[in-house]
Amino acid sequence: MPSRSYGEMCPVARSLDVVGERWTLLIVRELLLGPKRFTELLNQLPTMGTNRLSERLSALRGHGIIERHSSEASNTVSLYELTPLGEGLRPIVLGLARWGFGLPVAEAPSAPPRAELIALGLSAAAVPSAETQEIYQFRIGAEQFHISVDGASVRARSGVSPEPVAATVAGSLDAFLAVVSGDIAPGQTGGLEITSDAGARLRVANLLSAVAAAQ
Repeated sequence: MPSRSYGEMCPVARSLDVVGERWTLLIVRELLLGPKRFTELLNQLPTMGTNRLSERLSALRGHGIIERHSSEASNTVSLYELTPLGEGLRPIVLGLARWGFGLPVAEAPSAPPRAELIALGLSAAAVPSAETQEIYQFRIGAEQFHISVDGASVRARSGVSPEPVAATVAGSLDAFLAVVSGDIAPGQTGGLEITSDAGARLRVANLLSAVAAAQ
């Protein structure tokens, strides 16, 4: 039993014994976007610090929520990845995202917005057509990520899609934020450049509008 356990049999309390520490669910959030190196996690959670990140990763490994393995590109590089048990947290984290859409945003958040985290939120907000099965590649500022739509399932992943894509979306972070915040009319893409056929372009625009509709 963890040293800071609630000491209850209640499954909510037992779950919080495992993932209730500060930063823990944000690590899970990052890994929902795909495997990450220690330095990548630290870059995305810079105020956490190396010692606390090491502690949280060790605890998550101990609970079987994440695993560490060597990168396919180099045996000297370790990647952290969610286990099937950790993947079970996906609907919980996305549920928090859905709930969080209704909360006020801090006037001056210390961390700059990241497009791929907004894309992760799309997984909670979007309800695409059940017939849609395609991938959209995004290049927003310095970020690259892709969104896979498979029926009613929407998943965001860091990096370049290994599979063929139906659309490529490029633009600045400001242009991306204008679309997902609702500053642009639903179904429009503003300053984003979308390379695709007309049908996929409309589906991308509707997908991005889902975040604004959820807020």
